Amino acid sequence: MHNDNHCRCGWAEIHAAKPFYIDYHDTEWGVPVHDDRLFFEMLILEGAQAGLSWLTILARRDTYRAAYDNFDVTKIAAYDDAKKEALLADPGIIRNKLKVAASIQNAQTFIAIQNEFGSFDSYIWDFVGGTSVINHWKTMSDVPVSTELSDRISKDLKKRGMKFVGTTIIYSFLQATGIVMDHTTDCYRYAELS
Repeated sequence: MHNDNHCRCGWAEIHAAKPFYIDYHDTEWGVPVHDDRLFFEMLILEGAQAGLSWLTILARRDTYRAAYDNFDVTKIAAYDDAKKEALLADPGIIRNKLKVAASIQNAQTFIAIQNEFGSFDSYIWDFVGGTSVINHWKTMSDVPVSTELSDRISKDLKKRGMKFVGTTIIYSFLQATGIVMDHTTDCYRYAELS
């Protein structure tokens, strides 16, 4: 339990000494998103997390925003080789060639989805009929790492050309953006969001 006497999800309690981590849990995680810029940011950050911890990525969020033009999808879709090299030289982000290349390709695919559906928001929320999936997990060990829903979305995004969108990454993305609400039942945010 954090010093404010709120009970939180186990993953947040582990890093209770990191105020930015607690703030993320308390104000963002599981809250329904309807902003395409934020959706794109979370897709890139979740993809960057592959093989790493969320703490590692969240600690670099501000440097990611600076390096990636505040996740302006139009600008990122047009990044050239010089910008790719600049990103790979930036110590504030994860300097992985495949992840950097994927971020540009994913921006192009994201724009194609916006053009087809009117917005990424319309596309992604259609998978759940426009309403958050509210789960009722007692402990973090009850929470799955992927579901049939994340399998379907992952498969569709891959078919459209996105990279670093495997089912586990997509499930984390769905949790982060409130499409799936996975705060545990003992967490104070569970009652507020369910």
